[in-house]
Amino acid sequence: MAKKLGEKFPRLLPAPARKGISTADLIDGAFKAYNGGRLAEACRLFSGKMLAGGGTVGLSLTGALTPAGLGKSCLVPLLKAGFVDWIISTGANLYHDLHYGLGMELYAGSPFLDDVRLRHEGVIRIYDVLFDYDVLLDTDAFVRHVIQGAEFQKPMATDEFHFLLGKYVHERERRLGIPEHSLLAAAYKYGVPIFTSSPGDSSIGMNVAAMSLRDSKLAFDVNRDVNQTAAIVYDAKRSGGTSSVFILGGGSPKNFMLQTEPQIQEVMGIEERGHDYFLQCTDARPDTGGLSGATPGEAVSWGKIDPDRLPDCVVCYLDSTISLPLIAAYALTRTKPRKPKRLYERRDAMFEAIRAQYLKVGQVDKVEHRTDLAKRKPKRNLAKRAASVGSK
Repeated sequence: MAKKLGEKFPRLLPAPARKGISTADLIDGAFKAYNGGRLAEACRLFSGKMLAGGGTVGLSLTGALTPAGLGKSCLVPLLKAGFVDWIISTGANLYHDLHYGLGMELYAGSPFLDDVRLRHEGVIRIYDVLFDYDVLLDTDAFVRHVIQGAEFQKPMATDEFHFLLGKYVHERERRLGIPEHSLLAAAYKYGVPIFTSSPGDSSIGMNVAAMSLRDSKLAFDVNRDVNQTAAIVYDAKRSGGTSSVFILGGGSPKNFMLQTEPQIQEVMGIEERGHDYFLQCTDARPDTGGLSGATPGEAVSWGKIDPDRLPDCVVCYLDSTISLPLIAAYALTRTKPRKPKRLYERRDAMFEAIRAQYLKVGQVDKVEHRTDLAKRKPKRNLAKRAASVGSK
């Protein structure tokens, strides 16, 4: 039996940890089992397959990552290395990212402080991250002043909005002499589209809403967001490339990223098989039925993940504030930088490509269902079948 095991699985005999060992070597050498093993698998999947062959990598962000400095420490370096091609984020992560790009101060505090006293002293607490209430007020004022500009006076998708906002943050970084502090500024610099699945659910959206009362014409085009994100995936796949999803947390950004494939297949009726690679770091359980904990196997049933690629899917049950720095360090060590795809600059071309294909093959009536993912002869829809039965 032991011999048969050895033929299928590597022997569990790690080398001792040593002084000065690199993060990547430690992960390969000591992270062998349980969630440590899944983290090692996640690192190798991201570096060895998702980034290989010029594949397109989408990243979704939930949880308070940017307030903890993970935008500056991990996300910006990943964009700079060309390892992330497009992003879906909560609005809150982008709002708190602004603090860094505007040179504001956040502090490592404690989760065990008196919140009533903090309120009286004008201090905001995000678990153990602390900052002055004026940080919020000054950030709000920056957003309101920027979006008064003429280029913002129209409906637009959130990727266009974040690109324009990132331009102003990038310029503020330049003036302050603090380059590469902000994710929004880096996304502008490297042409990485950033979408928000629920644009009204953050302080950025709150300020946009307030300015609408002053007759601002800025409004978020969520239809364009849905179709634009699907266009990115369709563009990645139609040329024979791969589409990967790297999910930090879960929530609405996770679903918004994964729904791109059902949008292509189920709604638009365009033949596709699903995302090629799935990597998620989460603390959510699958047995509660929530999307945050839903497994890649479950996603296959929806058409979100290519069933043939299910072995190349990894779920790492670990806090993103731990997993993200380790995965980023591993990838930056093991993988050469890639030339940024600058997908934002191709947004209109990608949009028109999927629009043309949808108008060519899509329909208003029920789309044919193919459980075996192979082409089949068209079936009559249920209404016609019922009518034919009733006429007999």
